[in-house]
Amino acid sequence: QVQLGESGGGLAQSGDSLRLSCAASGRTSSIVAMAWFRQAPGNQRELIASIRWSGGSKYYADSVKGRFTISRELRVYKIYLQMNSLRPEDTALYYCAAQSLYSTSNIGYDLWGRGTQVTVSS
Repeated sequence: QVQLGESGGGLAQSGDSLRLSCAASGRTSSIVAMAWFRQAPGNQRELIASIRWSGGSKYYADSVKGRFTISRELRVYKIYLQMNSLRPEDTALYYCAAQSLYSTSNIGYDLWGRGTQVTVSS
């Protein structure tokens, strides 16, 4: 079993920066990828950034490319999301997710944190 815990959300103004953290605990050796999703009220949950644990290849959604950076700390199974040039449309509940070796999820990610709120005012 793997547990994920996010931190670092909060209030920001347009143009500000925030850094989210996610720590994985438990059976972390089963993790093959980790990611950040977000969900705004009335919207579907969307994948915004991901990182493969082996090799470190990254993916960014177009909506955050050039502004957000995902990174990882290998030995302690932590990931970060550095969010720069925040916009009001970045307001959402941000979730940390992980894909395990045993995932049968149709989106790959089968492990989820509870989420951390990011609110950006104009």
